[in-house]
Amino acid sequence: MYNIRVEIEQKRGLMAKQTADSYDASQIQVLEGLEAVRKRPGMYIGSTSSKGLHHLVYEIVDNAVDEALAGFCDTVKVYINEDNSITVRDNGRGIPVGINKKKGIPAVEVVFTILHAGGKFGGGGYKVSGGLHGVGASVVNALSTWLEVDIFHEGKIYRQRYERGKVMYPLKVVGDTDKRGTEVRFLPDPTIFEETVFDFAVLKQRLREMAFLTKGLRIVLRDTRADQEKEKIFHYEGGIREFVTYLNRSKEALYPEVIYCEGEKDGVMVEVAMQHNDSYTENSYGFVNNINTPEGGTHIVGFRNALTKTFNDYARKNKLLKDSEPNLSGDDIREGLTAIVSVKIEEPQFEGQTKQKLGNSEARGAVDFVVSKQLEIFLEQNPTVAKATVEKSVLAQRAREAARKARDLTRRKSALDGMSLPGKLADCSDKNPENCEIYIVEGDSAGGSAKTARNRATQAILPLRGKILNVEKARLDRIYSNAEIKAMITAFGTGIHEDFDITKLRYHKIIIMTDADVDGAHIATLLLTFLYRFMPELIKQGYVYLAQPPLYKLEKNKKVWYAYSDEELSKIIEEVGRDGNNKIQRYKGLGEMDAEQLWETTMDPEHRILLKVCMDEETESEVDLTFTTLMGDQVEPRRKFIEENAQFVKNLDI
Repeated sequence: MYNIRVEIEQKRGLMAKQTADSYDASQIQVLEGLEAVRKRPGMYIGSTSSKGLHHLVYEIVDNAVDEALAGFCDTVKVYINEDNSITVRDNGRGIPVGINKKKGIPAVEVVFTILHAGGKFGGGGYKVSGGLHGVGASVVNALSTWLEVDIFHEGKIYRQRYERGKVMYPLKVVGDTDKRGTEVRFLPDPTIFEETVFDFAVLKQRLREMAFLTKGLRIVLRDTRADQEKEKIFHYEGGIREFVTYLNRSKEALYPEVIYCEGEKDGVMVEVAMQHNDSYTENSYGFVNNINTPEGGTHIVGFRNALTKTFNDYARKNKLLKDSEPNLSGDDIREGLTAIVSVKIEEPQFEGQTKQKLGNSEARGAVDFVVSKQLEIFLEQNPTVAKATVEKSVLAQRAREAARKARDLTRRKSALDGMSLPGKLADCSDKNPENCEIYIVEGDSAGGSAKTARNRATQAILPLRGKILNVEKARLDRIYSNAEIKAMITAFGTGIHEDFDITKLRYHKIIIMTDADVDGAHIATLLLTFLYRFMPELIKQGYVYLAQPPLYKLEKNKKVWYAYSDEELSKIIEEVGRDGNNKIQRYKGLGEMDAEQLWETTMDPEHRILLKVCMDEETESEVDLTFTTLMGDQVEPRRKFIEENAQFVKNLDI
């Protein structure tokens, strides 16, 4: 560690010496206008990967939705065009075409070419809006090969074109119209983005969310690319009530109606919809001016306070809790709850540029006030709902208490026997987590080959016997008493749930290695469900991987090739020639490989293929829904999911 630090300091000192003389006023660069965006795109859109690419669409759509929030627009159309350009059309007021006094150019040109310009600052144009930095439209323009805007205003069509952010011609009238609104067409710049092909499914997810959050708004998404033509229309009169129903569709609701609270306090508009279901996990999502806040914030704190207080008061008042029984905790009441907390606020203060967490103190009081008042009335009017929820919460409380005892027991045990690792774990000798990886392997036979094959210094092997518990259908106390899950928790070292501490992680790569068949895919899904529900940080921080064992082995004239897909096999056969000397073996499972083959194909860091499991916090509601659909009790949503996604499945040996 000392050596490394010294080396860096030496390098730093050398650089300093070289530049000391030449550092003067001429070294200070000023990036004019949109140059700054093209130079550092990540600062404005997060990344230049597929995520940043899709973000461009959201920026333009957000502007159209702001028109809808202001009450001037009811339809937004989004088209993916043949050439992978995007068209976004709304029927709002249209971006102003008059001359901006300060700049002496049309307002639309200001919006698309100047950073931090927009109608969201003065307080007059928009009461609430998501975009507050005034960078959305100009950033999209800066990062596009070309962008064209049409404004339909007072019977005329106004048009302007830009290329890489530069104005091609002054705003001009190109025709007459009886429509109103704005149409923006743009083509992302391939020199900026790693990926320039739009994914219909990704856009669909986000636009559906926007439609749920803006009651009555109709959003049309159409893909016009060859062989991909499809259209989705999102229009929800029920708004976030329908959102809750949609998120609960793979679960059994505890009561039929969705509880809905709406009101305004201290200039904060509050909308809350919630419904309990028969699952054991809470899915609450917060939104501020339609922007997802994955890290929560004051609005979520206010909601949770109101929920805990109101349910406990009701349970005490109506003798659903005995005097001797303790109050229900927030976790107990929120077990199996799906909730959407949406607030609209004039000047939101987000913690961090990424808008992940709301900081406005007035939001907490407003949500608490609206929910407490209206939930109290609802419970009084619907005693059966109140009773069912309290009973479920009491069961959750008992299970939590049993889990706590089991957890305390494991803690005491480990304190006594010095953190004994599970017996079947073949641990690695290196103690630096950054160098270490653990393979989770199904069955003892594959486990045996893996133990022989591994690099003992850095690779640990944990074989699991059979399929682990489906945590989607189990409470905490059952999870703590499951031997296979216990072995994983102990091996990882982080603890789970509220005890989770990522600094104690013993391996920086957790690799799920299962057979390439249906059972293997099922075991991998069970493992991912467990990690997602109880250790989500491992996935969020990129520590979880899937191993990719080969599907085929081809032998010819004592030479060996491995193929990881049907396409790869065909390619190899083309190269080596098709004849009777070809010996092709289809691997049914890892147990068929000897240690040497397993090392060469699946475990050797030089040659193996690992798939990193990633997740985007902004799409958490859809990830939750997918896990519930796949692993929950409801058969019909799962059948529908399989039918819709069967085309994407490869190489499953069915």
